[in-house]
Amino acid sequence: MANSNVARGLQPVRHRNGAPWAGAATKYYVPASDATALYIGDPVVVVTDASDSKGTPTVTKATAGATNYITGVVIGFITAGDPPVVRSRDAGVHRAASTEAYVLVADDPDLVFEMQEDSVGGVMTVGAAGRNADFVDGSGSAYTGMSGVSLDSSTLGTGNTKQLRIIAPVDRPDNDPTLDYAKWLVSINLHTQRNLTGI
Repeated sequence: MANSNVARGLQPVRHRNGAPWAGAATKYYVPASDATALYIGDPVVVVTDASDSKGTPTVTKATAGATNYITGVVIGFITAGDPPVVRSRDAGVHRAASTEAYVLVADDPDLVFEMQEDSVGGVMTVGAAGRNADFVDGSGSAYTGMSGVSLDSSTLGTGNTKQLRIIAPVDRPDNDPTLDYAKWLVSINLHTQRNLTGI
């Protein structure tokens, strides 16, 4: 059976030690000057020397490609209004471009995520486990609020500058790792909390 082609960015599922992910996240700031929309599942990175007036660190959407670091993955939003309103993946919302907001980010460097490969340049196949790859940008959906980011199958390799570590294919009846658009378990390889040099 063919895999469904539904990219949803990075979706946290568990920790490396097998413990389930309980929804923990850290609040970050996104100013109105940031012209890039954000969606649930988008990877983001801390912006150097930037914060709100209370010191909440600023993030922006991470750049796809080797050597580019990631701080975590967006799982929800908090409006910057008064009173603030929390919006999560169940609300089908996103952070519109050039809109001040706070984002909830799953930023534990030991998290494992589910992610769909883009299958451009071929299928990764079951031998991909233990290798590295980058992510590739895709259009998020304002209707569902979900990211369009995918695993860039054409970057699969062993280089330590690649953004993601491939752990294993998702073990579900609706997922065949030998076919296009397979779903994989990945972790962040270039994580800002693992980098010994400040960004």
